[in-house]
Amino acid sequence: MEPAAGMKMAEAIELSESVNRIGASQTMAVAAAAEQLKSRGVDVADFGAGEPDFPTPEHIKRAAIKALDENRTKYTSTAGILPLRQAICDWHAAQLGSSYQPSEVVVTAGGKHAVFNSICALVNEGDEVVISSPYWVSYPDMVKYAGGRPVFIATHEERNFCPRPSDVEAALTGRTRIVIVNSPSNPAGAVVPREEFAKILGLCERRGVWLLSDECYSHFVYGEAKPFSVASLPEAKGRVIVAGSFSKTFAMTGWRLGYTMSPQPLAAAITKLQSQSTSNSTSISQYAGLEAMRGPMDSVAAMLAEYDRRRQRIVAGLRAIPGVTCAMPQGAFYAFPNISAHLNAAVPDDIALSKQLLEREHVAVVPGTAFGAPGHLRISYATSMDRIDEGLRRMGRFFGRSLG
Repeated sequence: MEPAAGMKMAEAIELSESVNRIGASQTMAVAAAAEQLKSRGVDVADFGAGEPDFPTPEHIKRAAIKALDENRTKYTSTAGILPLRQAICDWHAAQLGSSYQPSEVVVTAGGKHAVFNSICALVNEGDEVVISSPYWVSYPDMVKYAGGRPVFIATHEERNFCPRPSDVEAALTGRTRIVIVNSPSNPAGAVVPREEFAKILGLCERRGVWLLSDECYSHFVYGEAKPFSVASLPEAKGRVIVAGSFSKTFAMTGWRLGYTMSPQPLAAAITKLQSQSTSNSTSISQYAGLEAMRGPMDSVAAMLAEYDRRRQRIVAGLRAIPGVTCAMPQGAFYAFPNISAHLNAAVPDDIALSKQLLEREHVAVVPGTAFGAPGHLRISYATSMDRIDEGLRRMGRFFGRSLG
């Protein structure tokens, strides 16, 4: 086929309105650009990845091998194998104080799939979903795909980017269907205090709104903070959807395993949706997840201790750069520095700055605009201390030139 003919065919393809409403993930775009440089042999200080740099614990990998040896390679029930759903209930109760039954659990292909299924099962055309900014990049596009309208509430650096119940209340209307709270959060590492979470839950209950609690980073909290789930609060279950993930807690990003916990009628609806899309999660991953839920959690404590060391180092290093401010993340494994003082006519926004930083110093970061927070960068410290130090040296050189 001639190139011109191919181009005409591509131009003639009419895509669905649902797909046209969304964009590609900007975090994936940064990863692709960094990989392209690496493929040419360039030494990239990569702070773009939103995944642990630790291997999956051995006992979990051995469980997957055992499942393969036992030929557990067939379809499972759409909602996941019953032992895993029971184990999720038991683990969440022991770790986070909730009280769910297997019929209220759906095993999904990762935490992202859990959020997507929940939104698609609840949101109608024109419904509103309240999201605090900065937000995880996929929330708004998932809402748009379902035909809904994202409604953003601003958070502030001086409050460590925590949403205020009063701001949530002000955003609620008669069209509000869901309030999404991500704590600890990606990209800012915000941790919503228990009493604030309870107030947000109370608002949702009084207004008949669902509270979607994204608990992907639940076990990565620092200092005196303890893992917390809003589902542990009295009478919470009627209006709460928990979106959980094995990816971060157990260093299982590539296994694609997550779950929802919700009232049984909603769990049944999510299962119905999943039955017509992905069907069950990978059987082998489910048996690995079963071992993760039932096995030791020593690896979590080890990862958290190392992340805390890295957190202290990278925040101190960023704060030492003139014109850069950085709130101390309370959870997850991201720093979210404010670099707006370095924007000018030549570098008008954080997207241009991120591109120049990659091109000139080979440092990969994600621009804050992707998260609804222009003038910031998301920097993942899920990488070695050596790479953190090298990245800080390069960023210091880059920002030094911009002020020089």
